[in-house]
Amino acid sequence: MEHLTKQSFQEKVFNFEANKDWKFEGELPCIIDFYADWCQPCKTVAPILDELSDEYKGKVNIYKVNTEEETELAAAFGIRSIPSILFCPADGQPQMAQGALPKDTFVQAINDVLLKEK
Repeated sequence: MEHLTKQSFQEKVFNFEANKDWKFEGELPCIIDFYADWCQPCKTVAPILDELSDEYKGKVNIYKVNTEEETELAAAFGIRSIPSILFCPADGQPQMAQGALPKDTFVQAINDVLLKEK
């Protein structure tokens, strides 16, 4: 699972300095986990995302953003509580969810928002 910096985020997800409106830069839809090392609920989500990363390999990219290190990124998305999870479809607007979501909620969001499977 790749950790994004501001620069790699702008290349792979959204260049928020060049574009005011959302424009997805990636090829595959993605999930971005905004987390911090001291956050207990974030530690609950981490192994779930590891599993999903394997299960959806080649279909969905999963990224992590350390809000302590990437304060500008966190501020750009108004991250106030962590974990905050950003679901970015290849087409359409991203959706933010907050809190330690159970795996089945992730799977449902992947299918509904990212892969749009009915």
